[in-house]
Amino acid sequence: MLETPHVALGAAIAVAIPNPYVSIPLAFASHFVLDMVPHWNPHFYTETQIHGKPTKLSTLIAVADEIVAIVLTLFIASYFLPNYEKSILIMICAFAAVLSDQIKFPYFFFKMNGLIKRWVLWERKIQVEVGPFWGILTQVVVIYASLLWMF
Repeated sequence: MLETPHVALGAAIAVAIPNPYVSIPLAFASHFVLDMVPHWNPHFYTETQIHGKPTKLSTLIAVADEIVAIVLTLFIASYFLPNYEKSILIMICAFAAVLSDQIKFPYFFFKMNGLIKRWVLWERKIQVEVGPFWGILTQVVVIYASLLWMF
């Protein structure tokens, strides 16, 4: 799944559950739940196996998604200012929700193996991928539902 839906749900968890001892682990766990929802995203692993690295198009999609995810996180966090505790918790939960994907980038771009490769292979097993139309639609629904939950 792209990063933006993960960030949206992580932020929604932070808004709904202000206790960081609950919301942060829940935001982290939400990543794996969302990866089991049918979705579409660039195929970094396959491209790395075939070409030695992700394609330029996949990298461009990932960078654009990362930018949107960061902007969305900052927008949501700023919306709850001057409640700095809630704003910081939103940013931490958004990060926790994408941490599982972020730790995989060294494998794809720097060919780091070992534990990171095992993590990549394990996470691939829980992914439920579908075609672009339905796979992007499910992600839009997750983002929309998360925003409705918060606002």
